[in-house]
Amino acid sequence: MRVFLASLLLLFATFASAASKDEINAEVRGALKNFKKQTSAGHELSKKAAGILVFPSVIKAGIGVGGEFGEGALQVGGKTVAYYNTASASIGFQLGAQARSQIVLFMNEKVLTDFRKSKGWKAGVDGSVALATLGAGGAIDTETAKQPIIGFIFSNKGLMYNLTFEGSKITRIEK
Repeated sequence: MRVFLASLLLLFATFASAASKDEINAEVRGALKNFKKQTSAGHELSKKAAGILVFPSVIKAGIGVGGEFGEGALQVGGKTVAYYNTASASIGFQLGAQARSQIVLFMNEKVLTDFRKSKGWKAGVDGSVALATLGAGGAIDTETAKQPIIGFIFSNKGLMYNLTFEGSKITRIEK
């Protein structure tokens, strides 16, 4: 089973690592545009963030054992300052594949600095990511909006619920 998981993650890494800086930057711009359409409240919140980590396409696939992988960029002041990948593995009943976008808002300089200094940041261990959900009128929950790290998971169909960032390892990559 470990061999299968390693092969699956290697497949994701090989496929995704082919993206160039220009390709990632273009996909990040597209994801941010889609994010703005999906949630104006989230977009307004992103304007207050010290940094925004954008994974335009995180691919998750599995048959009993699964994994997910995606590449993205960290933006500070609207400019890309570094590139990252995200990866995780899971075991349990699962069948199929899915693509989604993930955006993580670092709401203050301290959490952004801690993230940037890490050698491999793991959601739920190195920092708790409050997953944003929308309430009435598309507003973000008041308690979520106060958190230092806020995450959004969405597809072309809208924000996705009952998903988590927990267990995802985010690592800086050279491009």
